[in-house]
Amino acid sequence: MTKLTAIIVDDEPLALKLLRSKLQQLDMVEIIGEGKNGREAIRLVMDLNPDIAFLDIEMPGLNGFDVVKNLQSDILPLVVFTTAYEQYALDAFDIHAVDYILKPIDLQRIERAIERAIKRVAVDKVPENKPRILSAINTINNSGNEADLAEPSPAQSSAPVEKKIVIRERDEITLLKQSEIKWIDAAGDYVCLHVDDVTHIKRSTLKELLSELDEDIFKRVHRSTIVNLNFIEKVIPHTKGEFFLVLGEHDRIKVSRNYKDAIKDFLKTP
Repeated sequence: MTKLTAIIVDDEPLALKLLRSKLQQLDMVEIIGEGKNGREAIRLVMDLNPDIAFLDIEMPGLNGFDVVKNLQSDILPLVVFTTAYEQYALDAFDIHAVDYILKPIDLQRIERAIERAIKRVAVDKVPENKPRILSAINTINNSGNEADLAEPSPAQSSAPVEKKIVIRERDEITLLKQSEIKWIDAAGDYVCLHVDDVTHIKRSTLKELLSELDEDIFKRVHRSTIVNLNFIEKVIPHTKGEFFLVLGEHDRIKVSRNYKDAIKDFLKTP
């Protein structure tokens, strides 16, 4: 039987060591990466494509739930949450976690979680009717030439074409229309592009991505945040010359003083 590949993430070194020792006793799982916070968890998923992720819930910065919310569904591994607190159980299963293990962790409980994961993998292998990018893109995927994907040459079309952002997700390439991106935030060596209720992750710095975006509508408003001005519904003054931008019902973005001038025409402030 093929082993499940796993990453384990916990901000407590002792808890991480205990989880590692338990998993190493099981033949059906292989640990391929370890991390100590949510941002490292995102990097591990992007770089290693594990079958399953064991995530602590309470971690500094991005917690376990934040990690799941910031990973696009096509690259999200099976998730087992580990925590010392019972009150997160309903939230864990609401986002379709495979299992929820209370600390201190025992071997039998981990075995049961792995068995559930194996069953879930078997179900997920059933073919799905997903839209696929044309097979010709595979040659570009191998060459790494993203520019040709992002913007057709004049010979291809005489009409104005919106430049797209290329997102690589395992064996697929997604082309995001810039006009659909609400806001972007940095997560270490990656950026999170928020489109409606979906977050796409791209390996890039914020500065590199900004050079690809339409400078008339995308403005950097914080050292770790870019917004699409077309999605701003309200501007709420804050203390010390700062602002909050309201983008729809759920997104509120802080504008720091250092970047206020970048959107002064939109804000209509001196």
